[in-house]
Amino acid sequence: MMEKDHPLQRLIEEIKKIPGIGAKSAQRIAYYLIGQPQEESDRLADAIKEAKRNIFYCSVCNSLTHRDPCFHCTKDVDGSDAVCVVEEPFNIASIERTGAFKGRYHVLLGALSPLKGVGPDELKAEQLVERVREDGFREVIIATNPTVEGEATALFLARMLKETGVKVTRLAMGLPVGSDLDFADQVTIKKSLEGRTELTED
Repeated sequence: MMEKDHPLQRLIEEIKKIPGIGAKSAQRIAYYLIGQPQEESDRLADAIKEAKRNIFYCSVCNSLTHRDPCFHCTKDVDGSDAVCVVEEPFNIASIERTGAFKGRYHVLLGALSPLKGVGPDELKAEQLVERVREDGFREVIIATNPTVEGEATALFLARMLKETGVKVTRLAMGLPVGSDLDFADQVTIKKSLEGRTELTED
């Protein structure tokens, strides 16, 4: 056990603040970083500082960007009239990797969660409604996470968007490919049944 003011312990404590990084992972990362040549550490530190200085939220979609409007708001989408709504900027990358969506994005910067102090006023929902009205989107695809908070957010957005007359859809949720039915929870199975599709030969 190291003393609290030990530089290595301080590094471990800072790394532990990163979401998804536990005590053991933080320790491994810290020891790895210390073992790297000084130039490597300097490059990492410089990259973090540069990102903090030059990255901000896009004024249109709220994604992280180094130019305004961002790449996703200015790229050619071949006349797509759909906007995909996600919770966080990093969710865009997951959808982009599929190559299945060619429209615009809107980032809420969170999901409804009263316990965390995130209510309707904290989300970028009003901005979404304004975009739908001004940009003439014909479909809003709600791609919030399949969690209690994500579901509540999806229903909240659907109610807000109802007055605009736009078509509101939700990402289908169900069993992942390669999974075993015995290990699926009840909610996942229920969503899979609700989103079932007809099998065809072609």
